[in-house]
Amino acid sequence: MKVGFFRYLIAVVLILFGAILVLENLGVTELNSKSAWGYIYPSLFVLFGIKWIIDRMRHRGGSWIWGSFFFIFGSLLLLDQFEVLQFTFKDVFKLWPLLIVYFGFLFIGKSNKPKVMIYNDESKVEEDGNSSFFTVGNHEFNQPNWKVEPTTVKTLAGDFYYDFSKAYIPEKEIPISISSLAGDVHILVPENLEFQVHASVKAGDIDIVGQSVDGINRSLSYATPNYDSATRKINLTLKLKAGSIRVDYV
Repeated sequence: MKVGFFRYLIAVVLILFGAILVLENLGVTELNSKSAWGYIYPSLFVLFGIKWIIDRMRHRGGSWIWGSFFFIFGSLLLLDQFEVLQFTFKDVFKLWPLLIVYFGFLFIGKSNKPKVMIYNDESKVEEDGNSSFFTVGNHEFNQPNWKVEPTTVKTLAGDFYYDFSKAYIPEKEIPISISSLAGDVHILVPENLEFQVHASVKAGDIDIVGQSVDGINRSLSYATPNYDSATRKINLTLKLKAGSIRVDYV
């Protein structure tokens, strides 16, 4: 995590603590510094959890496992403070079934025979072991000289990162389709590459080289000026139920 985030957390703690003390001195609330801490430290767990999840989505480190754990743990502690349910710090051991859930996701995402539907020039369907079909996991294509091929990927949840500036792209139109219930799609394209995008989200946001929409049932299409006449080009179809789609020049 960056130093700026820790400074932000310290600032939030000081602001909340000071505000609670002021309200207590004015008689607005009966909270004291001891009970206030019961609200502050669970909030820190929630903030840390959100930060790790966002970092993972943006490919800046982080961890969706630890992020989701701290988010759930902190949220349960806050619900206890608001007397919605009973859950104290020592009850953390009651969350051990989450380990089974995490292992389940890991086994799905690392199947021995993952499947991706790849359509070749003869419109035949093949299986490829580099990705997953209806699984959970991340897909990153940013190795030097990785080969771009016609591909259709369908997952339950996952993040997708494509860097076409590092790819070998044949002289033809290459369709790439991504469909996921939840996740983020981040694509980098060089300025000399012709491409078109048809993107849609049920809930989330879309940003394609500066054009953006967000909200419910949003869609956005874009094509470079010379797409129709180009011989080397990428045809992207991106569909998410929930998440974020971003295409940037690099």
